[in-house]
Amino acid sequence: MIGDLHTAALVSTEGSIDWLCLPRFDSPACFAALLDTPDAGRWLLAPADGGRCTRRGYRPGTLVLVSEWENEEGHVRVTDFMPPRDEVADIVRIVEGVRGSVRMRGELVLRFDYGHIVPWVRKVPGGIEAVAGPDSVYVETEAPLKGVDMRTVSEFTVGAGETVPFVLTWAPSHQPRPRSVDPAGGQSDTEQFWTEWSGRCTDAGPYHAAVERSLITLKALSYAPTGGIVAAPTTSLPEQLGGPRNWDYRYCWLRDATLTLQALLAAGYTEEASAWRDWLLRAVAGDPADLQIMYGLHGERRLPENALTWLSGYQGSSPVRTGNAAAEQLQLDVWGEVLDCLSLTRSGLVNGSDRKRDQSWPLQQALMGHLEGIWQQPDNGLWEMRGPRRHFTHSKVMAWVAADRMFKAIGDLGLPGPLERWAALRDTIHREVMERGFDAERNTFVQSYGSRELDASLLLIPKVGFLPHDDPRVVGTIEAIQRELTVDGLVMRYRNEESDDGLPGGEGVFLACSFWLVDALLGAGRSGEATELFDRLLSLRNDVGLLSEEWDPRTRRQLGNMPQAFSHFALVTSAMQLDRGRAHRSNVPIGNRTGPES
Repeated sequence: MIGDLHTAALVSTEGSIDWLCLPRFDSPACFAALLDTPDAGRWLLAPADGGRCTRRGYRPGTLVLVSEWENEEGHVRVTDFMPPRDEVADIVRIVEGVRGSVRMRGELVLRFDYGHIVPWVRKVPGGIEAVAGPDSVYVETEAPLKGVDMRTVSEFTVGAGETVPFVLTWAPSHQPRPRSVDPAGGQSDTEQFWTEWSGRCTDAGPYHAAVERSLITLKALSYAPTGGIVAAPTTSLPEQLGGPRNWDYRYCWLRDATLTLQALLAAGYTEEASAWRDWLLRAVAGDPADLQIMYGLHGERRLPENALTWLSGYQGSSPVRTGNAAAEQLQLDVWGEVLDCLSLTRSGLVNGSDRKRDQSWPLQQALMGHLEGIWQQPDNGLWEMRGPRRHFTHSKVMAWVAADRMFKAIGDLGLPGPLERWAALRDTIHREVMERGFDAERNTFVQSYGSRELDASLLLIPKVGFLPHDDPRVVGTIEAIQRELTVDGLVMRYRNEESDDGLPGGEGVFLACSFWLVDALLGAGRSGEATELFDRLLSLRNDVGLLSEEWDPRTRRQLGNMPQAFSHFALVTSAMQLDRGRAHRSNVPIGNRTGPES
């Protein structure tokens, strides 16, 4: 992945950019070969003989990708990057000969609106111009270009010590042609931006390299104008190959709120943490009854779900979707996620007496007031189940979290509010969960009231402080999940065949849930098991250190949208806690190695 803090592109091991949305993460794709064939749009730049690159990796501490091929003709290097956005979007690709003379082939297939629209292309001095509706693209290069079958093809040879740059620039079609980019200067500036940013990362001990790469990835998934962070830059990469579990993740989820903030604070990125907090407050402002589980990059609420029927899907996995109907679901946990996140804000971002002057407190009171009236309703749950609503244990636990954080803010900081009423509500919810969400016979919490199914979200019970990490009921739940909800030692969200989620088929193991197991094991005093599992999870990353949403133990490949913010945030918080030697609660910043126990 390469990106400019407004959007991101995915580059294959064959040297093809197969996914890119312009000008924003959630804009229609102009390269959509990832979800169909090259006819849906791509930009190939590789040796004419083709094949996977010999090796590739990021320049240290950056989002500058370097792919190298070695063949009988010689050795060639392609460097790909997107300079941090100014007025328009740029992709720079620099071909560099290292040894011998290598024949190269470039093939640019521009297809706007997810492969649906072929632009009008004309040659101009030093490149081409392409226009279709609101979009215009300019390509500048010294290499020869020619039109072949609605494609722009470039064939050339690069010798040792030679460089051949390509610059693709997007701009609104109604505006004049933008300024040109100096490829070498752009690379230098881009590397400087990323090395300075990554250099601020707090030391993570033996896991520092993995944490740094995850944080760079997460920064690349942030939308600079608003501070929002997308769950992934892609849509419809399947959770089961050939199945229908294909969703659009180019939006911002409230379930990620506390994990996002805790990871950013632990790594020392208070500016990004503040921007996320501010995005969150803007997004949820308004009538508490209208709170959604996800929002657009600017806090948009309408995210209508549609199927793009002309795309066949990744390896035939259809439908390809844009928008997300889950935005309209009732998920009670989001009230707890928001109030837990704002509680962490008071601990990690606000100093001293300022905590008593929390300008968002009236909004928090309104959210809590609404939750008081609805917490007893069934909902769709954390996993956005499309089957019947149920009384999910995790949802009730997060309602308890909301009441607990508000009670503590009033009691500890003197903020105004009904202290005794919310204390009583907290106790009522806790008592109900213990009575209806816990299976005493099996010594484990269950997915929903009255069920026997397990759910990975139950691993969060100690993290949010509902019970201590070493409570026998927590330990029993950990052991039940290890025994009944893992495949090859990795954690599933739930068993699809036992839980009616409204969809056919199954899915892989959920990577964030396995990191939750790391945290739970660490909290329970089983640090050796936690470390072993964490190291195993690190081994599942792809060749450049990226994680998707899920892993298929049978085929040993990643599944779901890629790269996945939820997985990388979980990686960061697990690594920091392992390095500090203890598990932290969700509303407490992860401190240094010698700080107080949490």
